[in-house]
Amino acid sequence: MYRPVLTHDLITIIGTPLIAMAAAKPVALAPLIERAKFFGNPTKIAGRISPDGQWLSWIAPKDGVLNVWVAPASDPSKAKSLTDEKQRPIRSHFWSPDSKSVLFINDKGGDENFLLYGVNVATGEQTALTPFEKTRVEMLGYSNDVKDRILIGVNNRDPRWHDVYSLDFATGKLTMVMQNDGDYSGFTSDESLNLRLASKSRPDGGTDYFRITDGKVETIPMSQVGLDDSLTTRPLGFTRDGKTLYWADSRGRNTAALMAQDVATGSATLVAQDARADIDEALSDPKTGKVQAYSVNYLTSEYVALDPSIKGDLAFLKKEAKGQFYVTSRDHADTKWLVTIDRVTEAPATWLYERKTKKLTKLFVARPELEGAKLAPMLAKEIKSRDGKTLVSYLTLPTNGIKGRPAPMVLLVHGGPWGRDGFGYNSLHQWLGNRGYAVLSVNFRGSTGFGKDFISAGDLQWGKKMHDDLIDATDWAVKNGVTTADKVAIMGGSYGGYATLAGLAFTPTKFACGVDIVGPSNLFTLLESIPPYWESFRQQFYKRMGDPNTEAGKALLKEISPLNSADKIIRPLLIGQGANDPRVNVRESDQIVDAMNAKSIPVTYVTFPDEGHGFARPVNNIAFMAVTENFLGKCLGGQAEAIGESIKVSSAQVRHGAEFAPGLKEAMGPQ
Repeated sequence: MYRPVLTHDLITIIGTPLIAMAAAKPVALAPLIERAKFFGNPTKIAGRISPDGQWLSWIAPKDGVLNVWVAPASDPSKAKSLTDEKQRPIRSHFWSPDSKSVLFINDKGGDENFLLYGVNVATGEQTALTPFEKTRVEMLGYSNDVKDRILIGVNNRDPRWHDVYSLDFATGKLTMVMQNDGDYSGFTSDESLNLRLASKSRPDGGTDYFRITDGKVETIPMSQVGLDDSLTTRPLGFTRDGKTLYWADSRGRNTAALMAQDVATGSATLVAQDARADIDEALSDPKTGKVQAYSVNYLTSEYVALDPSIKGDLAFLKKEAKGQFYVTSRDHADTKWLVTIDRVTEAPATWLYERKTKKLTKLFVARPELEGAKLAPMLAKEIKSRDGKTLVSYLTLPTNGIKGRPAPMVLLVHGGPWGRDGFGYNSLHQWLGNRGYAVLSVNFRGSTGFGKDFISAGDLQWGKKMHDDLIDATDWAVKNGVTTADKVAIMGGSYGGYATLAGLAFTPTKFACGVDIVGPSNLFTLLESIPPYWESFRQQFYKRMGDPNTEAGKALLKEISPLNSADKIIRPLLIGQGANDPRVNVRESDQIVDAMNAKSIPVTYVTFPDEGHGFARPVNNIAFMAVTENFLGKCLGGQAEAIGESIKVSSAQVRHGAEFAPGLKEAMGPQ
């Protein structure tokens, strides 16, 4: 069964003396690819097929802003723009079950108050379906059987908890189904849009699941999940008849297995598991809800068929794709699929697959301007940590490709930290590779996808063993001739920004410089300012990061907050921050910049008043990457495209240290 996802996140990106960095000499490089080709608006992305199979939709620019477009499935050339956003790009959309409307979410200036909008395909009329202020919508129930409505969660009554509403498409009316007076973190419905499960956080950081019968939540949990299993165990959905509930479940094992639970008896049956990695995704029959295949993402992602009726399709796509592929959308009759093919050295492309004839037709390429450009392959590596853990990592070598010669390297750290890096086309890797750098992304302990033991190994290890893993991977790159010890920069966003600050503050001579994007510097203020809609995760943050309500937790958080070691930073630092960030408040960056400035330590600080947790508007992303590549060029000696007009056409505000980033002062013009 197709379940649309409302994606709220975008984001989403040693030891040389300062005098030596300034004198670093450029190396011979491949032809420069304009950064706008990596970070400007994609031509087309996020393809969907309508449930009735008659329409295609995607996201593409209109007047420079990403909007939703639709076209007849029989003639994609007849596409028309359906939305008319002027400022904030639309980043995700889905179809109403009756195929009459396209739905999308958007926020204002990165505040993550995502509201839901609908546009009628026939008339083009757009409706604000949740016309509230300071409200965040969640998708809770979507059915191929019930076509006139969906279930959504709305937190306009209490920002911490979402009440459940039924949204009627014909009238736009919202009808409350359940008021969330029980502090429930989430709800699961069946194909008839009946609420069947409510989840609630536990004091230990885990989750309890309660049955809902006739609209009432039972008081005794039907399923309990402790802290260790909390990030690897979750319900996936019911079959159409409501008799089977599928789970991704790590209880009693390490990696998350695919389990089928008999709703009547409560007994669970193992459907599939993989000792290397968690079950990543389940493909379900749109008609029955029965799981037909699953994917596992260890070094790379691959599908495994369970249902013979789909096995031939997946085998055909694997043969034709010549790379990784993902089934992103299916019509209700299950005759047409949209498939994204990712060959790493090409921008991803979306194809229409017609099952009856096994016909595969290319619809569009995300970034056709990169066709013919020299892009770098990505290498999947297994790196051992000092205590024997396997760190699945991804290495891109510079496109000038002088085999056997070390190159300057950027250690690119993912956010989360409860997320992961994966194999595939990566704009940051390709851009940095083109600039002459090796790029290494490491799934350090705490990263998800590799079982609960690997996640739990990161508990209370921010800036400690999690950082050791990054150091170990860097040392591996030096030992294996990828780079040299004096030519490694560290860069990342969110947790990756924290890792950058930690790297420069806790190991001040290890990295030549650092680029921090929306990274927290003070874990006390980070935990104080978490958004209210994350209330259900609060105990998990405390258990995995440090509890500010205990003496031991206070001591740990103080120790691992880079702000408290800011005076130890001696290498150049560049910071980018969205002023409206609800996750990592702007004061996280303000604090460390103030602390460094008080000690006369060089730091360059760029803020964006119309951004939040990352930079959604391409002009802003391009502007920050312009500063970044010139900053890295001075630090590591790679090539850089001039900043040019990128700062002036963005909302960038250089709050401090323009003189420390080459070309930035000149690009800003008279102030």
